[in-house]
Amino acid sequence: MSDVWMLRTGILLAGLLLIAAIYFFGRPRKPGQGRRVDGRRGEGGRVEPTIGEQLDQELAAGSDPGDDMALQSELDLLDGTPASRSASNNLGRRESEDFDKIVTLYIAARAGEKLHGSDIVVAAEKAGLAYGHMNVFHRLVEGHPERGPVFSVANIMKPGSFDMATIQSLETPAIAFFLTLPAPIPALDAWETMLPTAQRMCELLDGVLLDESRNAIGRQRIAHLREELRAYDRQQEVPITRSPRW
Repeated sequence: MSDVWMLRTGILLAGLLLIAAIYFFGRPRKPGQGRRVDGRRGEGGRVEPTIGEQLDQELAAGSDPGDDMALQSELDLLDGTPASRSASNNLGRRESEDFDKIVTLYIAARAGEKLHGSDIVVAAEKAGLAYGHMNVFHRLVEGHPERGPVFSVANIMKPGSFDMATIQSLETPAIAFFLTLPAPIPALDAWETMLPTAQRMCELLDGVLLDESRNAIGRQRIAHLREELRAYDRQQEVPITRSPRW
């Protein structure tokens, strides 16, 4: 009888555990329950925001509802010169304000950190950039600065410029590299100039290099951009017209 009693007891316990498991796993999950939470845990179990989340939060905090600060910074720099910016320095001014494509990269600060103005200036100088038109940094064509910028680097926060009078106190979540096409050199050559410059400055600033969607840029995206710009250059080529034979 003892063996039968133990068997029945075991079956009863197994049944209770099965019912408990069905109840626990069958309950509707709360929003976010069971999902992987990205980010680092700091002291007290606090979850640090990811780079993309931090950048979005910073932009939302410093802009009006629905305003895309990254795009606004680029368009502001291509628009007319505001009174708050220096109009005397034309170094890096585009010959024409017309453009048909923009290629963008971002250097974002790591989660919980900021990029500091003085560090940005030092990094820009080491990367061979010149401070000029619109109070931003430019890569110029060597020996031909009058042709305009190969690409430019702006602050992602309004008004997009770097005011040297207050540069020591400047803090920003990210800076934007933007290549406006047509450029003074072929698009692919301009990209091959901008990418290593951004990578170098990213190392100097201990930041994270992001693509136009604010995702960490990888080899696949870089290869895709190269193909896009190679195709752009082909479209810009003027067909050679041969003289008719008489």
